[in-house]
Amino acid sequence: MTFFNVGAQTSYEKKSKIITGADQTEQYLPYLKGKKVAIMANPTSIIGERHLVDSLQSLGVDIVKVFGPEHGFRGNVGAGVHVKDEIDSKTGIPIVSLYGAKRKPSKEDLSEVDLLIYDLQDVGCRFYTNINALVRLMEACQENDLELLILDRPNPNGYLIDGPVLDMKYKSGIGQFPLPMSHGLTVAEFALMANGEGWLNDKLQCKLKIIPVANYTHDMPYTLPVSPSPNLNTQQAILLYPSTCMFEGTYVNHGRGTIFPFTVFGSPAYKGIYSFSYTPKSIAGMSKSPLFMDQECFGLDLRDYDTDLLRETGQINLKWIMELYKNSPEKEKFFDGSLSNQMNNIEIQIGSGLFRQQIIDGVPESEIRASWEPGLSNYKSMRKQYLLYP
Repeated sequence: MTFFNVGAQTSYEKKSKIITGADQTEQYLPYLKGKKVAIMANPTSIIGERHLVDSLQSLGVDIVKVFGPEHGFRGNVGAGVHVKDEIDSKTGIPIVSLYGAKRKPSKEDLSEVDLLIYDLQDVGCRFYTNINALVRLMEACQENDLELLILDRPNPNGYLIDGPVLDMKYKSGIGQFPLPMSHGLTVAEFALMANGEGWLNDKLQCKLKIIPVANYTHDMPYTLPVSPSPNLNTQQAILLYPSTCMFEGTYVNHGRGTIFPFTVFGSPAYKGIYSFSYTPKSIAGMSKSPLFMDQECFGLDLRDYDTDLLRETGQINLKWIMELYKNSPEKEKFFDGSLSNQMNNIEIQIGSGLFRQQIIDGVPESEIRASWEPGLSNYKSMRKQYLLYP
């Protein structure tokens, strides 16, 4: 694989400021000259404040196709909703959905393409589906003898490597690779790992070119300039997400149906136990039919939680799910996925067959964490060989 030179920045401002791969146009524009280019992009794919596709097209790049992931190219589709092919009204470029009838570009889709570009902002969690789309794109590139150019972006949760490594018998659409819940990788580092660990079909290897993020380390705080998806619409939600997405495997509303998802949690059953309350509603483009829609929910409000505490511990917070189970007057319903199609199976969500019973039995947090070993430590060791940043 090839890494473009990122040592050309000379000013103090450039040396001290995080610069995304996409923003380093001087590094890759010459490489795009004369090529027919396809791009996987969404609203997070930006150069400065302008969309990558719009910017590159205005700079004379011949963009022949855009591949759209979950939520669509322009980000106007709700979570889990199939997206249709269309013509982009702004640019006239055909958009091929990879979150609908197909999940991987076909030979026909790539017949007139010389180079693919991947530029999606990730949030560093196994259950965030952008990395699944990346591997399928890598497979398509290898099968059609194309290179993949990755414009890397910081991981806002890059400091955090925690949770059980996925037991592959629980492989699903929200967990396809043996990663912990929070993996501590940028998308380019993940691509190197997917190649190196043989995670592509038939252990194929994709030809990669990478524009690394300049002036970045995994421990650096990073505020996303654009929401990565409709229900991760605040920096607070993004930083809580590694700890709070597990609530998708419980009979607890996790803020879907509000304008602050993944930061509030509750159910009608907690009335009289918690004073904080909210009422989930149907919100177009965010949550059409949220759990407990139009019912007053009582529970936890984490909108003002100090996320620096997560950074200080370097751990996913397990106390919230342990507390809500302990305080639930309907414990038999807490993990019952048959009660709502808005719930995931907790084993699939967590990636472990132990977690449900551990919470039910009141196993101490230290013992739960101990059960993640040696898998988590082995992963951390393996991860080091694929890092692009300290």
